[in-house]
Amino acid sequence: MPKAKKKTTPVIKRRATMLSQSKDNAVYQFSLTGKELLDIADISRISRDNSGKLIGYQRPEVRKHVQDIVKYLDEGKVLFPHPIILAFSSRVRFVKQRGPKSFDGVSHAGELQIPTDTGTSGRKTAWVVDGQQRLMAISKAKNQDVPIPVSAFITDDIETQRDQFLRINNSRPLPKGLVEELLPEVSMSISSRLAASKIPSSLVNYLNQEPTSPFFEMIKRTSMTVEQKRNAVVSDGPLIKVIKESLTQPSGCLFPYRDVATGETETDTICKMLLVYWNGVKMTFPEAWGLPATRSRLMHGAGLWAAGRLMDRIIPRIDISHPNAAKAVAQELAYVKDVCRWTGGTWEELRIDWNEVQNVPRHVKALSNFLIRTYVRERQTK
Repeated sequence: MPKAKKKTTPVIKRRATMLSQSKDNAVYQFSLTGKELLDIADISRISRDNSGKLIGYQRPEVRKHVQDIVKYLDEGKVLFPHPIILAFSSRVRFVKQRGPKSFDGVSHAGELQIPTDTGTSGRKTAWVVDGQQRLMAISKAKNQDVPIPVSAFITDDIETQRDQFLRINNSRPLPKGLVEELLPEVSMSISSRLAASKIPSSLVNYLNQEPTSPFFEMIKRTSMTVEQKRNAVVSDGPLIKVIKESLTQPSGCLFPYRDVATGETETDTICKMLLVYWNGVKMTFPEAWGLPATRSRLMHGAGLWAAGRLMDRIIPRIDISHPNAAKAVAQELAYVKDVCRWTGGTWEELRIDWNEVQNVPRHVKALSNFLIRTYVRERQTK
C-alpha cells in the first residue's frame, strides 16, 4: 500500500536582504504584492481578553484615510515607496545565499520562506506594526498585485511588537488614549515623556478592572468594545492626569510612595489609597456617581480633577488600613458636600450653572480652588 503523501505547507519564497543590527536582532527588506500581504498578515487591534489582559496594539481604522489610499491605488499610476512594517512569527525562515557572508559588511542576501497557513496557533504568520491603514486600503483596492516594499523583523514576543509600535509612532499624532493604555504593557526603555504616564495609566487600569473599585468598568479605554464604551461614563485622561500630578508634585498625597531616585513605587499602598478615597467620594455623592458627564459634573473632567485635588488634602488625615476608611473620607467630604452642584443648581461663588462647567483650565482651576478653600475654611470653623 503506497504511503500517503505528506501534506506540505504553502510557502511564499522571496529574495530579501538581512541587515544585522545587533547580536540577536535583524531587519529584513523585501517586497510582497498586496494579495500576498493580505494572505500572511493580521492587523492586531488593541483590545482585552476575558481576563482583562491587554492584547494587540493598533489604532482603529481611519476610514477617510483608507478611502483616499484605495482611490490612489485604483487610479493605476502607483508610486508606493512607504514600506509596511511587519513582525514575523518564528515560523518564518531566512536562508542565506551561498558565497560571501556580506557584500557591504552589514547586509546579507538570501531568501525568506514565509508560511501562508495559520499553523497550530490559528494565527497568520505576520502582524502589522506600521501600515495598518495602507493594508486596509490594499484589501479594498481592485488591483492587489502591486508590489509593496516591506521591512520586517522576527519575534514571537508581543511586548517587542508593542515597543516597536510606540517607537515608530512616537513622532506622529497617535491617539493619546491608545499610547497611555499601551504604556503599562511595555517594560523596555521609553522616553521620559512617555514614562511619566506609565504608572498612572497602570493605576487607572486597576481602578477599571478591580471589582471593589467605584470605577469598576466605568472608565473609557481604547481597548474597549463599542458596547463597553457605551456603558462607560468616565474618560481615562482626567484620572491619569490627577494621579500623575499627585505622584509627581511634593504636595501630592501619592508623592511619598514613589522613590524618585530608583523609580520604585509602592503600588499596593497607592491602590489602597485610591480605592479608599474614591469609594468615599461615591458614598458622599451617590446621586451624582456613575452618570454620564452630561448629567453629572462629578463624572466630568473638571469634577474629577477638583475631587482629585481634594484627595491630596484629605488622604493624609485618613488611616487607610481601617475597615471604615472610606466612611472617614466621606466625613471629611461632608465639609464641602452642601456647596457642590454636580447635577443641578448654580455654583453660587463661581456664578455659573452646574452644566456650564467645562473641562478648560479656567473652569478647572476655579472649581478646584473653590472646593479646597471651602474644605479648609469649614474644617477650621467646625
